[in-house]
Amino acid sequence: MDTLRVGIIGFGRIGADHATWIAAAKGIAPAAVADATPARQALAHGRGLIAYSTPAELLADDSIDAVLVSTPTAMHFEHASHALAAGKHVMVEKPMALDLAQARALCEEADRRGRVLSVFHNRRWDADYLTVKDAVASGELGKLINVESRLGQFISCVGPAAKEYRPNWRNEATFGGGGLYDWGSHFLDQLWRLLLPARPLRVFAQLRGNVWSADCDDFARILIDFDNGVAALIDINTTTTSPLPRWRLDGTKGSASSPHSPSYDSAVWADLRFVPAYADPYTFPRAAPGLNETQIWERFALAIKGDGPPAVSARSVLMTMALLDAARESSRTGKAVDVTELPS
Repeated sequence: MDTLRVGIIGFGRIGADHATWIAAAKGIAPAAVADATPARQALAHGRGLIAYSTPAELLADDSIDAVLVSTPTAMHFEHASHALAAGKHVMVEKPMALDLAQARALCEEADRRGRVLSVFHNRRWDADYLTVKDAVASGELGKLINVESRLGQFISCVGPAAKEYRPNWRNEATFGGGGLYDWGSHFLDQLWRLLLPARPLRVFAQLRGNVWSADCDDFARILIDFDNGVAALIDINTTTTSPLPRWRLDGTKGSASSPHSPSYDSAVWADLRFVPAYADPYTFPRAAPGLNETQIWERFALAIKGDGPPAVSARSVLMTMALLDAARESSRTGKAVDVTELPS
């Protein structure tokens, strides 16, 4: 099979980043975009890409083998569904969809049509996460008691959005905005995988809009009990001027933490300092590098060609989607949500 051609639905900041990563990958190349904004279409033309004004036009292009969906979260299900129906292989930016039901429906549609469906959970290979994972597996912390995963800042989660199309959408509930869907989807995905084979039992969450948004969360706190006794916490707090550590872990043999990084540098977050109960402190060895964004796309291309699975199978994200659902339900009701029946 020749080089696979990728069409990008939604050529905002992250869509443009993906075009760069895909262009550097073997066996796959960016070919076209669909974006309603003339300025983003012009940017695509400047990078040698075909520019369509609607997803339908892109999906009608028979030369396109696969599609990246990088539109706002609330549009993921519609655009991914249409791409699968058009016979395209699909990569979806995280979060996969708005809820578990939509995510399951996409998995079933991909299976019916024999298409590869993947989700861009690139933070499964962040240096800090892999270092924490190695530290837990080493047993040096003893029996794990507590895991805390945080992002703290006094900046909206909007970040450096493309200015040409509704740059504030990440602060709007209608578009699937809020810290839970943004950083929270990554951190939940990391957390349950970190604690495998343990399973979550219950979720309690507090989602609040305080400073940057009136109708979705700029503060998200999620507490999860696991069946091995671990108490876990995820905090996405974009309303603090005094951020806490990125990671904190407590075990029966000591505690570990890694520093906050205002630039979101995973290498800084990977500086995991261990304070044993009865010995001198030391820093855990940094984990070997994981997959980078270009390598994730290369794995996607190989999967389309029948050479192994993609880096992230869509079904491996169903637990993440279920935990997002439980957090939203808990915050709505003010009660803990039983999650013992969540997907594996």
